[in-house]
Amino acid sequence: MNRSLYLEHDGKVLLVDLDGDGPRKAVMGRVGEISLRLPTEVEVRSMGIEWTERRINRIKFGEDYHEVVYALPEIVWPENWTWKDKLISDGCVDPLARECVYRSMHRVVSKVILVNQQNEIVLAKVKRGFFTGHWTLPGGFVDYAEHPLEGAVREVLEELGVNVDISEDDIVQIAERIFTSEGIQFLSFTYKCNVEKELSFTPKPDEIEEVRWFTMEEALSRAASLFDVEALRALE
Repeated sequence: MNRSLYLEHDGKVLLVDLDGDGPRKAVMGRVGEISLRLPTEVEVRSMGIEWTERRINRIKFGEDYHEVVYALPEIVWPENWTWKDKLISDGCVDPLARECVYRSMHRVVSKVILVNQQNEIVLAKVKRGFFTGHWTLPGGFVDYAEHPLEGAVREVLEELGVNVDISEDDIVQIAERIFTSEGIQFLSFTYKCNVEKELSFTPKPDEIEEVRWFTMEEALSRAASLFDVEALRALE
């Protein structure tokens, strides 16, 4: 298995040329043959750089598996490293390096715990996505340039057809997890909304199969997402 080292500091990444010499900088919009890549641990040591390992991702490209060590470099400022924003748009950078930048980005999701006067919780059975066929709290991915609170309100309206009134003070949990060895990172915001009146749900046809109220115990036993379970337990 090929093994590389991904070092990022203040938005900059260490790249080397095909001979292992560096640091080298990416060029936005460039097209051509691969000339820049991530360094190996041996190459970084030869530069006199120390690091602290954060995690190891295993990424499959075609038939090959790559092991990438994500680490925090022990340096003050990587002046001659490349900005990760430029790296992803340079066609001369090894695709593995661009994929590693992609893996380092947070996937932000927002959820809402709807609670009625009987202390029951709304769960939705989804038709597509990560939890197809399973029960989850209403919510989903936060759009670009959208606050997690706005995303939570939008997702509940889209999925269930109801408007919710929540504020930043209604936050129940902010959680972060990497669930697999591939290293996709999720950041989840969960809000609580107390429901004072009966709601009439209009599930989104292509996304939601069913919407139901559950007791807290039932919701905990049926919720498929670890984020959902942790947020529900925070209310107990």
